[in-house]
Amino acid sequence: MSDATPRTKKTQEVDWEKVERFLRNAMPDLPEGEMTVRQFSEGYSNLTYLLQIGDWEGVLRRPPFGEIPPKAHDMEREFKMLEKVHPVFPLAPEPYVYCEDPEVMDKHFYVMEKKQGLVIDEELPEVYGSPEQAGPIISKNVISTLVQLQAIDYKEAGLADMGKPEGFMERQVKGWIKRYHHSKTDDIEGLEELEQWLTANIPVNEETTIVHNDFKLNNMVIDEENPGLATGVLDWELSTIGDPLSDVGSTLAYWGQAEDADIGINIISSQPGFYSRKEFVEEYAKQSGRDVSNINYYLAFGFYKLAGILQQIYYRWKNGEIEDERFRHLNKAVANLIDMANRTRRGEVL
Repeated sequence: MSDATPRTKKTQEVDWEKVERFLRNAMPDLPEGEMTVRQFSEGYSNLTYLLQIGDWEGVLRRPPFGEIPPKAHDMEREFKMLEKVHPVFPLAPEPYVYCEDPEVMDKHFYVMEKKQGLVIDEELPEVYGSPEQAGPIISKNVISTLVQLQAIDYKEAGLADMGKPEGFMERQVKGWIKRYHHSKTDDIEGLEELEQWLTANIPVNEETTIVHNDFKLNNMVIDEENPGLATGVLDWELSTIGDPLSDVGSTLAYWGQAEDADIGINIISSQPGFYSRKEFVEEYAKQSGRDVSNINYYLAFGFYKLAGILQQIYYRWKNGEIEDERFRHLNKAVANLIDMANRTRRGEVL
């Protein structure tokens, strides 16, 4: 979370004086002094701001401006999830306060702990040394953090009501196919065949764990000096309980390799020293003790999900909802991901 950017015009649409008054009421121990606000680099989901008052820091999360679909961007659910997860998995930020008062802000929001460290996205921090040195350490860190999260007893943590494990993968697969077709633009070779295979081979949950649902390197915070030490795991918006291998498949899809075609996202793991996807799976199996013999299904679905995410963005660009030329060629990345998913199910990727 060290990549905070200066205020944008959109931050002016929030009355930060009202927010500060609310926070001082709700958190009487805040220090004196002016509250400063910086927006983190903006994605296409929730908006995130760094708040600072004296030596106190917090992070505010809220939905995007404008109309949003019903049930989307549920800040209250994310806040409640963190209330349950943080005590048993301290890498999840501690949630401080939730607000849904329209007099304070146009959308509901919550404020949480600011995790200290580095987020690795486009570049490897120089302090970590060369990719050959840091790559294996970071790779093992990502895997061990995921295994640690999945080892938590979700029932003891009070999370049994935060999802429906029965039929989890079936809902995931059918839901993402529906989302993809809602925003479909181009005819892509192999798409129908892939969707038929995904639907016909849905695995049944043999185990239920916490599922982060967006577990990837740039959603982790890593110690500023030690690349082998995680200090935070971010973005719990989609978290639930379900099949642990679904998180592995998604993480692997984002874990790009040098020989991959363009898949439309920033890739650090393609540098020398980082584990290959195959080495990632082997280390995960070793640390978790889980049977990964069906991992090709989960990776193929991970590629399909990522294709669906990019397709939704491309659809909005093509319809003029987003004016950003970076997205002009996202349809090519979508086609590449569909091809990678088909190659995965044929056993050609891992």
